[in-house]
Amino acid sequence: MTLAGMLAAAESAAPVESLDVVARILKEHLGAASVSFLITDFTGGSVVRLGAAGSVETDKPAQRIPLRGTLYDDVIRTQRPSVENVGEGSLVRIVAPVTNRGDAIGLLELFLPTVPGAEVMREIGEAAHALAYIVIANRSFTDVYQWGRRTVPLSLAAEIQHRLLPASLTSEAAQFAVAGALEPADHVGGDTFDYVIDRDTVQLSVTDAMGHDVDAALLATLLVGALRRARRAGADLAEQAHEADRAMREHGRDSYVTGQLLRISLIDGTTEFINAGHPWPLRMRDGQVREITPKVDMPFGFHAPHGYRVQSLDLRPGDRLVMLTDGMLERNAKRVDLSDLIVRTRGLHPREAARILISAVVDAHQGHLLDDATVMCLDWHGVGHSQRDADTGANLGKASAASRAGRRSPAG
Repeated sequence: MTLAGMLAAAESAAPVESLDVVARILKEHLGAASVSFLITDFTGGSVVRLGAAGSVETDKPAQRIPLRGTLYDDVIRTQRPSVENVGEGSLVRIVAPVTNRGDAIGLLELFLPTVPGAEVMREIGEAAHALAYIVIANRSFTDVYQWGRRTVPLSLAAEIQHRLLPASLTSEAAQFAVAGALEPADHVGGDTFDYVIDRDTVQLSVTDAMGHDVDAALLATLLVGALRRARRAGADLAEQAHEADRAMREHGRDSYVTGQLLRISLIDGTTEFINAGHPWPLRMRDGQVREITPKVDMPFGFHAPHGYRVQSLDLRPGDRLVMLTDGMLERNAKRVDLSDLIVRTRGLHPREAARILISAVVDAHQGHLLDDATVMCLDWHGVGHSQRDADTGANLGKASAASRAGRRSPAG
């Protein structure tokens, strides 16, 4: 049972059966009574069981398991596997994170007859690592993973909106970690976020199209497409903004989109920033949160003469930068003290902090948002720094083999 062997076996199977192949290998090699994969849903607040070996089913509703307060939540948050006895004289349950570059894709769950030793835990870690790549490779060919992430039906506008987001909502590198979270309103408001890592830079954007539902989603599609086209053609930040503005003026039907563009050099840490009519970002430094207030230019699509100023942001190693949309600030969201919450979540990974910020705003609206709520959370480690906590191999060594007898499974 090797990483290469699992990848080869998965590739030889149909995309929809690739998870089952890995599960069968684990059952046969480790004598597992049961093996299953749980994928995180769109909200990041639940996982969905895609089945056990030989039983990936797509004709039934997804089995949604809320994360809050569960063992699954602990494993995703800490990125450390868990080993526990599920009852006197019964099986041992192992839950391992399935993560790639900080993106918490899901969980691998096994039930073994005995407490695993270090070598078995290493093999489970390799299998979880392989699963991350298998999911990434196969989700382009089948809807089974998209099906698993949909615990609630999506409207047409929400479907369009989700397709505009980056394939991985979280990413890590030596110099930074970044994560985005988006909760659509009951009538989708056209929010998007994006990031890309180039050889020498990381670029981020947060945008908010005017209006609601499909009209807003189409405006967001136009804007994101223009930004990506310019960026992939090698345009600098000012030209990206210009191209987005021109696309909106020529095709946006007198509508507009607000947004922020940020580019950070991975060589020397210098920043470039453009604010097109968008709420200012928040920066946490040394436990203090301050609003950053650079100059604000016109939203993309305004027909009045205007340009876009490339400004600098003061980012230092250890800073956390939070970029957001007005859905995080308006109406009932005003009840949420974002600065205090950013401070209280400072010890969490950006993916967890972003999820908590979004959840607080959703709770303030009793689950019914009037406008999309979107957050991008960036931890800047600095040039020459390396800080990662999603390395499965490293974290396996931190796993406690002590069982927690009698703890009830969150799966019920």
